[in-house]
Amino acid sequence: MIGYTMVGTKDLEKSLRFYDPLFAEMGLDQCWRDEQSASWGDKSDETVPRFFTGYPFDGRDASVGNGGMTAFLAADAATIDRLHALAMRNGGSDEGKPAFRPQYSETFYAAYVRDPDGNKLAFVCYEAK
Repeated sequence: MIGYTMVGTKDLEKSLRFYDPLFAEMGLDQCWRDEQSASWGDKSDETVPRFFTGYPFDGRDASVGNGGMTAFLAADAATIDRLHALAMRNGGSDEGKPAFRPQYSETFYAAYVRDPDGNKLAFVCYEAK
């Protein structure tokens, strides 16, 4: 159903330093990059949704709305731990350390971060052990 998601940035190079290691850890390729934006996904499968970061098309500053979030599905809790640590090392801020979230289910494990521009991301596993 989703073709791609895009978040705005005020500094594309800083955004790339944040996102490149995360998507490499997830096994996703950088599929596009120019002076305005970059995307990650699976170069060999265009049905895999892509994630973009870039300067807003209208030329105005990127702004972050409260309540918007993109969640990335991870295979296990250890992957989420690594993604959270990468985000913290590369300019992200913590919005919820990696942990089980029993209010959602006994096996729901997640971490929440913000990228350098303030966009909120989640790394989730529905069946963590």
